[in-house]
Amino acid sequence: MKLAILSCGPKSYSTKRLREAASARGHQVKVLNTLKFAIDLQRGEPDLYYHQKPLSTYDAVLPRIGASITYYGTAVVRQFQEMDVFCANTAHGITNSRDKLRSLQILSRHHIGIPRTTFVRDKKDVLAAIHRVGGAPVVIKLIEGTQGIGVLLAESVNAAESIIELLQSQKQNVLIQKFVAESKGKDIRAFVVGDRVVAAMRRVAQGQEFRSNVHRGGVAEAVDLPAEYTETAVRAAQILGLKIAGVDMLESKTGPQIMEVNSSPGLEGIETATGLDIAGAVIDYIAAQVDFPDIDVRQRLTVSKGYGVSEIYIPEGSEFVGKTITETQLREQDINVLTLYRGAKVIPNPKNERTLESHDKLLCFGKLESMRHMVPLKTRRRRRPDIKNLVPSATKPPKSGS
Repeated sequence: MKLAILSCGPKSYSTKRLREAASARGHQVKVLNTLKFAIDLQRGEPDLYYHQKPLSTYDAVLPRIGASITYYGTAVVRQFQEMDVFCANTAHGITNSRDKLRSLQILSRHHIGIPRTTFVRDKKDVLAAIHRVGGAPVVIKLIEGTQGIGVLLAESVNAAESIIELLQSQKQNVLIQKFVAESKGKDIRAFVVGDRVVAAMRRVAQGQEFRSNVHRGGVAEAVDLPAEYTETAVRAAQILGLKIAGVDMLESKTGPQIMEVNSSPGLEGIETATGLDIAGAVIDYIAAQVDFPDIDVRQRLTVSKGYGVSEIYIPEGSEFVGKTITETQLREQDINVLTLYRGAKVIPNPKNERTLESHDKLLCFGKLESMRHMVPLKTRRRRRPDIKNLVPSATKPPKSGS
């Protein structure tokens, strides 16, 4: 395998370890500066130049894209994807994870734990937002902060309002997040490679510091994760479109809560804490995947007129509840079930004998017209009960035909 590691820090611990692990396994490996590429576009021939010369052929790319170069870095990764080179993390996945608001928005529609979070712009909305997440103390985060930078704990409502007002005056976008008291000063970092967690550590803050990041002086120790935490970490990475990720979780009373998902996780802290060859696990995974470049399904489906991918939700009382996939006769309607989602579990390519339950979700490919009547009206109906609950009974609006 010929591997390119995209990195602006060739001497960093993570980049050196990944290069050493690849070389030790007999692979050709080069560290390429992400900012030294030129992207060439012409009909049918996407191409890349490196130091003003045409780039040679590579089997795989491992992006290590820093936050400060996200836009250009993801453009380079995207170009490799269009050239059918396997990318350990795609541009889409990196973009999803880099923005804290975006990543939480994506995760929030799934059955996965996240701290109660709100995002506001108007000063008048701040106080109400703080109360919605449970009141002070609250955590205030810059949307694009890294390594604990831009994460503040406000002990009172007044302090929170002052901090938010100051940050907003500096044109900074901030999130207001529920403070999980039982997890103060500690969190879990799970290192996900493909569909498994290859290592995990608990980070514990020192002194009065509430941020547990190793860069902030936190101490790390190896930890064996319960199945719930392992499943949550892998699921979060998959939802955001990442194959290699550092998933940070809080240990709350209700179970794991995703704090952040990092698309370029550092290796030094977790390899030191666990004594495991995590760099080797990353390289082995990439080597096993090089024959499977990413395919943008939406682009490919445009040539299949009338066919597409849709999600079918099975509510309580559905005719599908208690039936096997075969008995639903979806196949007879030209609909294939690709994946079944049941709570936090993901069941790819489910067997026809599997019995369906209430609240299952089916990811299907098939004739869109056949699937149209199966898509529930939940999106349109969901908000109506919420609106009623917010209106006092004495002032409920009259029924309208609109």
